[in-house]
Amino acid sequence: MSSKLQRLKSATVISLHDLAMVVLAWLGAYWLRFNLSEVPEPFWSAGLRLLPGVIVIQGVIFRLFGLYRGVWRFASIPDLLRIGKAVGLGMAVIAAAVFLFNRSVAIPRSVFPLYLGLLLLFLCGPRVLYRVYKDRGVPSHSRRPALVVGAGCAGELLVRDLLRVREAAYHPVAFVDDDPRKKGREIRGVRVRGSCDKLPRFAKSLGVEAILIAIPSASEKQMRRIVDLCEATGLPFLTLPSVQEALSGDVTRSLRDVSIEDLLGRDPVKLDRRSVEAHLQGKRVLVTGGGGSIGAQLCLQIAQFPVKRLIIYEQCEYNLYRIEGELRRLYPGLEPVALLGDVCDRPSVDWVMQQYRPDVVFHAAAYKHVPMLENQARAAVINNVLGTRSVAEAAVAAGAGEFVLISTDKAVNPTNVMGATKRIAEMVVQGLGGGAPRAGGG
Repeated sequence: MSSKLQRLKSATVISLHDLAMVVLAWLGAYWLRFNLSEVPEPFWSAGLRLLPGVIVIQGVIFRLFGLYRGVWRFASIPDLLRIGKAVGLGMAVIAAAVFLFNRSVAIPRSVFPLYLGLLLLFLCGPRVLYRVYKDRGVPSHSRRPALVVGAGCAGELLVRDLLRVREAAYHPVAFVDDDPRKKGREIRGVRVRGSCDKLPRFAKSLGVEAILIAIPSASEKQMRRIVDLCEATGLPFLTLPSVQEALSGDVTRSLRDVSIEDLLGRDPVKLDRRSVEAHLQGKRVLVTGGGGSIGAQLCLQIAQFPVKRLIIYEQCEYNLYRIEGELRRLYPGLEPVALLGDVCDRPSVDWVMQQYRPDVVFHAAAYKHVPMLENQARAAVINNVLGTRSVAEAAVAAGAGEFVLISTDKAVNPTNVMGATKRIAEMVVQGLGGGAPRAGGG
């Protein structure tokens, strides 16, 4: 059956339903008027004589108001308002026509408001019940519990679809949002637990297995903060695309991994891919911190070029497992080398450098959560400064041709611990290289 024929059949069924409701509402109004007892003559006969005219008038007005352009599955407030206007106008036209036809003889005046109320109930009720039936919750035992960041319009839309779509991989268990007015509120039955700063605590206490970022309008600064908080949990996290991207499909299918473009806050610089390809072709490339937000993106970008070998050095087992799996899925011929280790563990770093002899080293391993590091300067210095020195010296000893430090804009005139440690790391690399460090923003 063609889609056009299906639409015609659906509209016909809905139209017949609505006209049947007109009959029930008109006769029901008489029944209510006479206290749910038998309607006496001549009122009953007069009502039956007027019924065909009531059906025709109301049916024409339904068509004029476009009641059959809407879809019951997605019945909403605008649809119910349209029904209210059509029923109200229909009642007014019917009352005027009855007065002109027989001066309302044997037609109780209370029939008209009763007819209005019943018809509204009979038309809106089935639509709402059908919508509720279709939107009923789906079993969550086979789906992964997820924490949603952002209790705005995008978050509500995401949760609604997650609860509705049976094929969805996640089940929302809670929101976090920085708006204090939303704390304790519920959206689609999912409670807003608190601010985003408490995200790691809620993720642990609620036993969630994934984090869904539903703030497509977030600025670069806001996105960086949220990503840092998500990384602190060690859980996988996905984000909704921008409005323009989301227009191409439904919300649940639009969830994707956070990309480097989400963190830039600007259009990415267009690279000369031919030059990069020529430069990396046949080389062994090592990425430290290759499972983090920036390191993982570096690995995905490098994997597009014909490198001889891609070595990933990462201290978080789950992040290493995730990026290795993604690389093997996207680039089956690559065979990446995934190594667990800490950049502060000098024997481990020396072994990796001597074993694999990388031609190019991208050093992305670092602590970068600004508020957290303010009170943990010792850990920041050990990882960001001494760790960088460890990797850089080992790279020099192994004869690496290039060492690229992934730095940060906060290293320029630093005003916090994180920025200061990254600036010192730049100076360490500069001292070993005899010139300015090749640093990328992080």
